[in-house]
Amino acid sequence: MRRGVHEFLLAAENGYTVAGMISLVVFIVIVALVSTTHTITGSIMVVGSRQRFSAVRWGVAGRIVRAWIFTISASALVAAVSWFVLRLFQL
Repeated sequence: MRRGVHEFLLAAENGYTVAGMISLVVFIVIVALVSTTHTITGSIMVVGSRQRFSAVRWGVAGRIVRAWIFTISASALVAAVSWFVLRLFQL
């Protein structure tokens, strides 16, 4: 491997680790649910924006955030419907 590529990969790995730690601490402090997907995706965006802000595809990042919001809302709706159905049949 060329020297520049190796240095980039090492910096990216350190960036993922630090960004992941920071995001986990923030989520723990504000008592929010977090998954490994949130942590990894956030870390990738941080490392990408550290190189060049335009290196991150912010449109894709926005779609990911909207998908998370939709997923959480949809799972809450499914849980509520399931609860009402179970209450209806007294199960």
